[in-house]
Amino acid sequence: MSKTIAINAGSSSLKWQLYEMPAETVIAKGLIERIGLPESVSSVSFDGDKHVTVKDIHNHTEAVAILMNDLKSLAIIDHFSEITGTGHRVVAGGELFKSSVLITDEIAKQIENLAELAPLHNPANAAGIHAFRALLPNATHVAVFDTAFHTTMPPVAYRYPVPNDYYDKYAVRKYGAHGTSHMYVSQKAAEYLGKAPEELKLITAHIGNGVSLTAIDGGKSVDTSMGFTPLAGVMMGTRTGDLDASIIPYIMVKTGITDVNELIDIFNKKSGLAGISGSSSDMRDILKGREEGDEKATLAFDLFINRIQKYIGQYLAVLNGADAVVFTAGIGENSGPVRKAIVDGLSWFGLDIDESKNIVGADGIISTAAAKVKVLVIPTDEELVIARDVEKLSQ
Repeated sequence: MSKTIAINAGSSSLKWQLYEMPAETVIAKGLIERIGLPESVSSVSFDGDKHVTVKDIHNHTEAVAILMNDLKSLAIIDHFSEITGTGHRVVAGGELFKSSVLITDEIAKQIENLAELAPLHNPANAAGIHAFRALLPNATHVAVFDTAFHTTMPPVAYRYPVPNDYYDKYAVRKYGAHGTSHMYVSQKAAEYLGKAPEELKLITAHIGNGVSLTAIDGGKSVDTSMGFTPLAGVMMGTRTGDLDASIIPYIMVKTGITDVNELIDIFNKKSGLAGISGSSSDMRDILKGREEGDEKATLAFDLFINRIQKYIGQYLAVLNGADAVVFTAGIGENSGPVRKAIVDGLSWFGLDIDESKNIVGADGIISTAAAKVKVLVIPTDEELVIARDVEKLSQ
């Protein structure tokens, strides 16, 4: 038996889960939030208890050191060497990485170089990798790429209608994201539906602060909503989703913004639900505002639902019909009102929710028996996918 830690590093967070492998038993899990901000929060959960520490954590290197020291101080491990494998979620693998890989100095450098495809994520992913490699020099370190699952997309899905040189020379194409999540829930959906993945056409909807939808045919991604970067696709918590590119120079002229990176930062961090509501990127706040008659919150909710419905409609066309739509991630798993609003607008296609099943904690089929297209809720488990890939590459 060995211990593997799965790491999901965000721009200001570090989510982790420690497994006993190959049994896949969760020993402990935790989350470090507000990295780089005052009063960072580190939480560790194990044996039914949750330990929370509030202190300033300046960067991901410091966060990793605190995490590892917490594992020792709470007697979850006796020595760092007990952890024999680390798996790191990496958002952008570009065209270089079509599957998970063992991390070397060269691989780590390539991950850093791909940061232009995921500027909010790859630098944090790389920082976590460097910190763990330094603390655990004898462990197996594996990079698991969000984009890998989408490398099965055909050119008609991943190419943009721009001059060929932009693809041939600069690899301008759709890459997608959330691949480990889409892969995991599509495989679990097949189990619930009693069929092999190869027999199914699925639309998976990963709806959290980041949102992406994927068309899956026979267990393979054939199209996905996120694009060259995770900024594209549907409206998200703080991201715009798809925009007319001409908006960029127009806003720069009107506002006097001279650095396009400043505007891209606004599109990434100050738009979406937050930009339209003017108050919050959290769907719980949006729903509360909507109930209280807040017009901006209501518009934010309606835009969010509308954009997701449009992509589901697109993918019903791409797949020429679907066996099921699968909801996952924070909002997709926990918000019955969001699921209901999305599905109610797609009834013509044969989607129909059983209200008695559309509840908090739903796991499995929530559609009516008469629904032509099944609707499922499946909690995602990206960390388990990561741990399994570490185990596979440790052989």
